[in-house]
This record gives sequence, C-alpha cells and structure tokens, in this order.
Amino acid sequence: MPYMIETFDKAGSLDVRKTHRAEHLVYLDRIKGQLLACGAKLNDDGSDAGGGLYVVDVDTRAEAEALIQADPFYKVGLFERVEIRRWRKAYLDGQSYL
Repeated sequence: MPYMIETFDKAGSLDVRKTHRAEHLVYLDRIKGQLLACGAKLNDDGSDAGGGLYVVDVDTRAEAEALIQADPFYKVGLFERVEIRRWRKAYLDGQSYL
C-alpha cells in the first residue's frame, strides 16, 4: 500500500541538508526496494526548495513513519514537519493500475 511522505525543511537549514546528503543517499540506496519515487523539491530555477517527496510501498502507516524516522535527514533534525498520506497508485512508469 503506497504512502506519500512530504518533508519540509526548517528555515535556513540548507547547510544541514548539504552536510548530510551523502549519508542520506546511502540510506535511500538501502531502502530502494520500498521506494516507488523519491527526490528533493526544487524551485523553478532548479535551486533547493527545502524539502522532499518520498512515495514508498509499505503495508502500514507505522512502516512509512519508521522509514522516514530512520532517514539521516530526520535524525539530524532537518525537517520542520513531515506529512504522511496514503496514495492510490493509478499510473506509474507509464503503466495503469486502474
């Protein structure tokens, strides 16, 4: 059951994001089997918009919460807030799930 996790960075925390990015990417590689999609939010000019979006394939909200709480970005206190919502997979990679 997919869940969408949206993160919102604390104001003025770009240096924290940059400092811990490599560790974060290692973590994402470890959980890649549960990631349907993941990436940073960007401004129209391509600059960092202060947060990210994860679409994860797990069975429960508790598992989605555990995944984000294990992320190095979460552990260093980068996020001001995290929102988790169930997500209905209608189309993914050009394939219909309807």
